[in-house]
Amino acid sequence: MKRNKAVLALADGTIFEGSAIGAETDTYGEVVFNTSMTGYQEILTDPSYKGQIVTMTYPHIGNYGINSEDIESFKPRVSGFIVKELSRYTSSWRSQKSLDSYLKENNIAGIEGIDTRALTKRLRENGSQMGIISSKDTDPQSLISRIKSVRGLAGVDLVKEVTCDKKYGWTNSGESEVRTKFSVVVYDFGVKWNILRSLAGIGCDVTVVPASASAEDVLAMNPDGILLSNGPGDPEAVTYAIGNVRKLIGRKPIFGICLGHQILGLALGGKTYKLKFGHHGGNQPVMDLSTRRVEITAQNHNFAVDIDSIGSDIELTHVNLNDQTVEGMRHRRYPVFSVQYHPEASPGPHDSEYLFKRFTDMIGNINA
Repeated sequence: MKRNKAVLALADGTIFEGSAIGAETDTYGEVVFNTSMTGYQEILTDPSYKGQIVTMTYPHIGNYGINSEDIESFKPRVSGFIVKELSRYTSSWRSQKSLDSYLKENNIAGIEGIDTRALTKRLRENGSQMGIISSKDTDPQSLISRIKSVRGLAGVDLVKEVTCDKKYGWTNSGESEVRTKFSVVVYDFGVKWNILRSLAGIGCDVTVVPASASAEDVLAMNPDGILLSNGPGDPEAVTYAIGNVRKLIGRKPIFGICLGHQILGLALGGKTYKLKFGHHGGNQPVMDLSTRRVEITAQNHNFAVDIDSIGSDIELTHVNLNDQTVEGMRHRRYPVFSVQYHPEASPGPHDSEYLFKRFTDMIGNINA
């Protein structure tokens, strides 16, 4: 099938020419790369990618299509999608539609046929940056001019665009009932559904609340524990969440994941900073400093916690072996811990699933 020309322009003036996929419209976003070989459907629907154009480093994408089960939120959240080669055929008994049609249905623009290896190297060398994909305006100078006028994601509150409108309960469908042990409130900063599946799967009665839910309202629910979810963008922009989490520390057991980990760090008085090109993919090595055990982890974040900016009550528990950035911390006095990576994976390795049980064990010890 003949496809129209599309152009990707980066803010630094780099141009890539290819073919349009998905919706033939203009799209802006911060261009990042993901190293996962599979799991594009979960990546597309991960709310943490709000405002970003995702480049898949694996060259052949779309071969197993799209189904209604492997999604991490109600709809795709990415701003755009970049692949080396989009599969024209799907080969899976679970497939319900093609990746191309899925992108079209959700008005997401993409581009294929560019040198994704060169793009990835560019992002690694110069850092993640704003970009535009267009199949309507294919003049390089026009696109470069347009993208240079677009504000980046630093300082922007993207959580308010992906959080739920009101609280709701979560039950795993199609599974035998698990005996409920604890009640857990999940702050939805852009929560992936596999976090909710993981909690329900080990016996938690899960209630999800909007990111703006007050600490007082959450405490009035009297949960056994509180989970701070993943989400998109700059944690410093989510000031209301930082304030509420600060009020919850020491009141209930808390487990933070990804953006939740960063918000916890800020609530504890620390600082965060933007990484050069972030960590996105399913192959990040992380060391647990207490056991010296190395886990291969799934990650998706552009910011990190500065552990040196937090007081002595906080202990560093995990580090990234690629760049030594903070991957986990815990409070020395209160039942509070967090990780920068994704123990629920989806997609990615399952090395870190034990952290959900660590959370419920912590709750159990408090209640004992």
